[in-house]
Amino acid sequence: MAEPFGHGADPHGFDAVLLCVPDQAIAGAAARITPGPLVGHCSGASGLEPLAPHERFSLHPLMTVTAADGAERFAGAGAAIAGSTPRALDLARRLAHALEMRPFEIADGDRAAYHAAASIASNFLVTLEAAAERLARDTGADREVLVPLVRATVENWAKLGAHGALTGPVARGDEPTVAAQRVAVCQRAPDLVPMFDALVEATRELAASRESAGTPELTALTARP
Repeated sequence: MAEPFGHGADPHGFDAVLLCVPDQAIAGAAARITPGPLVGHCSGASGLEPLAPHERFSLHPLMTVTAADGAERFAGAGAAIAGSTPRALDLARRLAHALEMRPFEIADGDRAAYHAAASIASNFLVTLEAAAERLARDTGADREVLVPLVRATVENWAKLGAHGALTGPVARGDEPTVAAQRVAVCQRAPDLVPMFDALVEATRELAASRESAGTPELTALTARP
């Protein structure tokens, strides 16, 4: 395996090339590669078409990686794979296994929905926690006091699913508390009110679907903020 090539390179003598570039740069980078090797990309949202006419594959690690990490940790993560031929798909699968990831196939038509789910689960969660941190800071609390709650919530969701993990005043039907929360948000961070309202409504719908499914609130396993 070679060291990473720079921008505009056309690798020669390799069986496969994996492009790690922004989505909008995939087609241009692929066009500069002389036909012969299998060509793949790491995009979650893009299908295989930008890699044409090469024999092509994709491998998207379902893992968050920040600039501060210093080292990527993929072991145990999922890996969305696809291939234009059985050989290309097999290569994507073998690469995932080599990185100790769990490969699963995603069709081109499902890529945008799959990537939206990943963005909601990871990126949007950070946006939500930033809002919580901001409100908590105004009360004299800091991010550290929220961390155990966030970790426990994610662990409960992982073990129990959304219905089993849901707690809180909206799920309990405690509307006076929800109303008091909304007033506080209006006073301290009015720009967050639309997000608060949207999340309250979505949580009401989730709680209602839980009740219709007959799923009880598992208070012994979750905090009740």
